[in-house]
Amino acid sequence: MRSSQNLRLFPLIILTGLFLAGGCATKPKTSASEDTLSANNGQNHGLDFELNGDSDSNKAGELKTVYFDFNSSELTSATNTTLNNNAAFLKNNPAVKVQIEGHCDERGGVQYNLALGEKRAKAAHDYLVAKGVEASRVATISYGKERPVAFGHDEEAWSQNRRANFVVTAK
Repeated sequence: MRSSQNLRLFPLIILTGLFLAGGCATKPKTSASEDTLSANNGQNHGLDFELNGDSDSNKAGELKTVYFDFNSSELTSATNTTLNNNAAFLKNNPAVKVQIEGHCDERGGVQYNLALGEKRAKAAHDYLVAKGVEASRVATISYGKERPVAFGHDEEAWSQNRRANFVVTAK
């Protein structure tokens, strides 16, 4: 009789032991910003940004995408304002490195848009360097029309695709 009682209690004892052991081994959950902050040893000034985070998806801290007029790589006053803020962010976060990606809308040929995207990325790069950001922290690449963020075939979509966005490559 006693051994049948022990057999009935055995699964309960095993489950209780597993539950207690599992509870001790778990790490307390932290928020994403705490994980980001601890990964940077407090060097991100309280900002939430991710490695490989980009300005198009707002995962690059205070870095913002800049936009261009049709068939142009010229910086406008609005572009300059955004780039001034991006330069300030980079100067305040010296461990951060970025890649500037130049993009175009769907109009024009592949080679033409790759060249125009490169001019846009280089224009943003040169502006940041002129504002005191080390050139070695800023890489450029062109995707031309190959990576749109808006898929319409009108001016609203095209204006969103004529851009230079920022991707955090080191932090």
